[in-house]
Amino acid sequence: METYNEEDLKYSEARKKVKKLKELYVHAVVYVLVNLFIIARNTQQGLQLSDMDNYWTAIFWGVGLLAHAIGVYVPDIFLGKEWEERKTRELMDKYK
Repeated sequence: METYNEEDLKYSEARKKVKKLKELYVHAVVYVLVNLFIIARNTQQGLQLSDMDNYWTAIFWGVGLLAHAIGVYVPDIFLGKEWEERKTRELMDKYK
């Protein structure tokens, strides 16, 4: 049976958090670049900056980006770490 060092577990959790943050930052950069490109292309094709058709992609994708950010910064709302630990203990007790 393997034994786990508490420092190793903390390091592993920190690495997971950093990975999630990196994914969020990449998502945000791609969001900005793609939407700037779409708006620039639309204005070259004759749409005005004030035209709402320029922003639908940004609005809907922005909702997805917001959900991603909430998932990274507020992960314990529904199925968080406490739930995982409780469920793990429950299943370990069940399968003893």
